[in-house]
Amino acid sequence: MPTQINDYAHPELLCDTAWLAAHLNDPALRLIDCGMPDAYNRAHLPGAVGLPHPYLKGDKSPFVMAPQQFEGLMAERGIANDSPVILYDDNASLYAARVWWVFDHFGYRNVKVLNGGFNRWLHEARPLTSQAPRPARSQFRATVSDTHLCTLDGLSGGVGDPATVVWDVRSQEEWMGENNRGNQRRGHVPGAVHLEWRELMEGPPERRFKPAAELRRMLAERGITPDKRVITY
Repeated sequence: MPTQINDYAHPELLCDTAWLAAHLNDPALRLIDCGMPDAYNRAHLPGAVGLPHPYLKGDKSPFVMAPQQFEGLMAERGIANDSPVILYDDNASLYAARVWWVFDHFGYRNVKVLNGGFNRWLHEARPLTSQAPRPARSQFRATVSDTHLCTLDGLSGGVGDPATVVWDVRSQEEWMGENNRGNQRRGHVPGAVHLEWRELMEGPPERRFKPAAELRRMLAERGITPDKRVITY
C-alpha cells in the first residue's frame, strides 16, 4: 500500500519525491544532503549542499552545536531565514530527522524531510550529480527553542507517570543490553516501551515512512497514544 503523506497528522513535515522533482529548479528552494560527506561526494541530488556531519554537534557540547556555529553553517550554504528547506539522506531518514530536529531546536520551521530520501529518488531513476553547488553566502539567525527537547530531569519525572510513555527507539540488541554502543551502562530506562525506529519505515529499495494507519496501530499497541506525553530516546 503506497504511503499517502496527507494521511499523517502533520503532512507539512514531509515532502514527496514527485513534488521535489517538479520544483527542483526553484531558485528559492534549498536542499541539504544530511548523509556522510563521502557519500555526498559520490552522488547527491542536483543543487544539494552537504554537511560536515549529520549530528551537528559542537566542539564544546556533546549535545548540539552553539547557535552561532549553526548560523555560520547555514549562511555558508546559502540558507536564509526565509528559505524553504528540504532534507534527505541515504539511511532511511535517520540523519535527516536528526538535522530536522536541530533546525527545530534553533527555531526554524520551514523545513521538510524527503519521504524515502536518496534511496527512493535513486529507485525512481531521478537525476543525480557529484558536482557541489557554490551558493552565495546568506544571512541566518537562530533562536533556540526547547519545544521538542527533554532533559534528564524531565525524563526522570516521566518514569512511572501514567500520563507519560517513555519510548526506546534503539535496536533490540541495545534494548536488551547486548550492545552497549560504547556507553558505560547497558539496558533501558525502567518502564520504557520498545519499538525500533527502523520498524516505522518501509523496506528497501524505498525507505519511506509506513502509512499513517499502520503507524498508529503499531504505536497504540505499545500504549503510545495522542493522549499521552511521549518521551523518546
